[in-house]
Amino acid sequence: MRAGIVVTGTEVLTGRVTDRNGPWLAEQLRGLGVDVGHVVVVGDRPDDLRATLAFLAGLGTDLLITSGGLGPTADDLTAQVVADFQGRPSAVDHALEQRVAAVVDRLMARRGWRADPEATAAGVRKQATVPDGATVLEPVGTAPGLVVEPAEGRDGPPVVVLPGPPGELQGMWPAAVAAPAVRAVLEGATELHQRTLRLWGTLEAQLASTLREIEPELAGLEITTCLREGELEIVTRFSPEARPAYDRLVDAVTRRYGDTLFSTGPTLDDLVAGALVDRGLTVATAESCTGGLLCARLVERPGSSAYVLGGVTAYANAAKRELLGVPADVLAEHGAVSPQVARALAEGARSRFGADLGVGITGVAGPGGGSSDKPVGTVHVCVVGPDGVRERHLRLHGSRTAVRERSVTMALHLLRELLLGGPPA
Repeated sequence: MRAGIVVTGTEVLTGRVTDRNGPWLAEQLRGLGVDVGHVVVVGDRPDDLRATLAFLAGLGTDLLITSGGLGPTADDLTAQVVADFQGRPSAVDHALEQRVAAVVDRLMARRGWRADPEATAAGVRKQATVPDGATVLEPVGTAPGLVVEPAEGRDGPPVVVLPGPPGELQGMWPAAVAAPAVRAVLEGATELHQRTLRLWGTLEAQLASTLREIEPELAGLEITTCLREGELEIVTRFSPEARPAYDRLVDAVTRRYGDTLFSTGPTLDDLVAGALVDRGLTVATAESCTGGLLCARLVERPGSSAYVLGGVTAYANAAKRELLGVPADVLAEHGAVSPQVARALAEGARSRFGADLGVGITGVAGPGGGSSDKPVGTVHVCVVGPDGVRERHLRLHGSRTAVRERSVTMALHLLRELLLGGPPA
């Protein structure tokens, strides 16, 4: 079972808006047993959208899904293009028009907006224009969705037309899956399993050599590897009947890379959060070059207030002294970018917040500010806690963003090592 996803919008094509819908839809479809062969981003050009639909349908795709292009403005053309592609004339659904108008009126009243009544009515009519025979998906925002099948005598897959705002698309998804044309496609499909193994300190080329050796034992597995911020992920997709092959993969990786395998599923952030909760411990952060990125990552999970007490971004030396108690003589003797200051930051965060663990990060993120003995990319990370101290001196390469993000990942691995053991960070 195969699906294709078309994400529309020149703002997405040019990178002004990040595509959140394609990956989300692909994961939802995987759980329903549908493999996504293509996620294509197209601008607000009817010819490009029409050509993309034809391309995906020509591959024998069972289901097409579009996101975006359902608004009231002139560049929102997805519904009309899909109607033409499926060979169905469109007309205003007057009952739907009234429902959309009511939603728009409530929205404008709530936000205190005023608009030209004629222009507003024209936009509502546009959004209530429906291809003949289409299933209407009730709006979550102001735009209804559609499920449009090919007209009689035409071949091809049904097209699910969804709005672009992720909250609206996700809210409409259950109704889309329940539409008769979509249910017919999904009938008999079984979930595609996806599992992830995570290694820290294994080279991708080394792993590739191992996978080539055991390839005959892995029939039925789709394996992809990705090296990201020092972590090597092995992501495997497989049908239920291929589970024995996946077990053989896990066994082989465990035997050969047990010293670097730190997770057979949960992410690094999941492991750290779970360990803090399970052990009833708390953490506080003191960050210089990372500017609060570590604390932000720790509090991203709901319920993080149970274990994150707070964080201090201490960029200036005065802030390090006054807010975190870093001794002035340590700063004068060793400089702000030093293992001594990283440890003092960690101890200061732990002390000031009364936390069980403290994390300190200081470094030169660049692109300027480096020296011969402390070049750009020099970072010191320290974690102190009831079970000891973990420290690392890093020499990182890449952009300022890359240095800061990699430093945060190292801090989380030091937390993981101190809390759970496993491969050293």
